[in-house]
Amino acid sequence: MAKRNLITVKDVNIRTIKVNGKDYLCITDIARQKNEAEPKDVVKNWMRQKNTLEYLGLWERLYNPSFKGVEFDPLLAEAGSNSFTMSPTRWIEITGAIGIVTKSGAGGGTYAHHDIAFKFANWVAVEFELYLVMEYQRMKAAEQKQIAWTAKRELSKLNYHIHTDAIKNNLVPDEVTPAQASVIYAEEADVLNVAMFGMTAKQWREANPELKGNIRDYATINELICLANMENLNSVLINDGIPQGERLIKLNQIAIHQMQAYRESARYFIKYLADFFFCFQIFSLKSCNCIN
Repeated sequence: MAKRNLITVKDVNIRTIKVNGKDYLCITDIARQKNEAEPKDVVKNWMRQKNTLEYLGLWERLYNPSFKGVEFDPLLAEAGSNSFTMSPTRWIEITGAIGIVTKSGAGGGTYAHHDIAFKFANWVAVEFELYLVMEYQRMKAAEQKQIAWTAKRELSKLNYHIHTDAIKNNLVPDEVTPAQASVIYAEEADVLNVAMFGMTAKQWREANPELKGNIRDYATINELICLANMENLNSVLINDGIPQGERLIKLNQIAIHQMQAYRESARYFIKYLADFFFCFQIFSLKSCNCIN
């Protein structure tokens, strides 16, 4: 099980987990918005509603090939009556449902697929649901940004292996000691660091003693893309026998050119968005007859 994350909505912490790669939100936590003392009762009251079971049954039929539809039909017929009761555990045991899961022990509770969790939040409070959806979307956007950064970082690491192979084959003399080889590798890594960041790894650590990791861990996505391109080019220059000093100058010029190009592209895109939203606002005002 992946580690739990939290979404905070109106001072309520809602735990999230991954189940088979899908996001599940703790509806026990959501229920505290309605009843802080007995959130389990809130979940049970929601599940005994006929329209709730109709929704849960339809969701399971769409996404769960092992859903026990025959066992579900009598439950739906009885749902909503005064004598009908339902709990997450009973629902799972009878129907083989996967949209809701229960966790016992410390940090336990009832978790639901985010589709179902949003439906439950709507029943608890419409306003709360809107804030929950907003915070969930914010969490997913942050995850996507981290995935993109990690992908660029991994690309940089892959190119680094190509880069070090070129150093080994062309710059490292025969029968050098491991210590000598590491010095050569470190120098070549710092060629890229100086070309891209204007400082060596050691200089960065001395300037940022409070930060963990290395200089590349704090690079932007654009810097990592540029760095990956430079690592490939440096491998070619090494294979061509270009001296280190000349390579540093060439790589620095390339870094400056590429970063300027990235910034110009970003500036153009921002201007495009600003123009688009301005036109959209004008169109909206005209549509509602606010302006002639």
